[in-house]
Amino acid sequence: MEISEYIENVDENRREAFRKLFETVQENLPPGFELVMQYSMPNFVVPKSIYPNGYHCSPDEPLPFIGVAAQKQHLSLYHMGIYSKPELLDWFVTEYPKHMTTKLNMGKSCIRFSNAKNIPYALIAELVSKMTVDEWIELYEKQLKKA
Repeated sequence: MEISEYIENVDENRREAFRKLFETVQENLPPGFELVMQYSMPNFVVPKSIYPNGYHCSPDEPLPFIGVAAQKQHLSLYHMGIYSKPELLDWFVTEYPKHMTTKLNMGKSCIRFSNAKNIPYALIAELVSKMTVDEWIELYEKQLKKA
């Protein structure tokens, strides 16, 4: 499935919010990341041309960084940097209430938005701009060495 097809298949009640979330990520991500379909969703990855080792779980795959998905009950932003860098997670958790009145709904790397009309796009834009390709690779490799 192509990315445009994925977006067109998002429920029409959430399609514009998804498109705006997707575009917010795409427009604010530092240079070097590449957009691909990975794990059945649009994913911004470190291309193999920059990081030939790929993802340790699937070395043939590029290193994932941020995925955007439309699930049954919510829109999701998967941010591997939040999962891997506690300072970034702490920053996001502290900033979230300054932008939203709703409770933060998130897992280890997944930020969930149940109400498509209530997404903090400015906060997401700032979040995705905070880590470069080189910073992500360095952090990723440090995490691998710990494992």
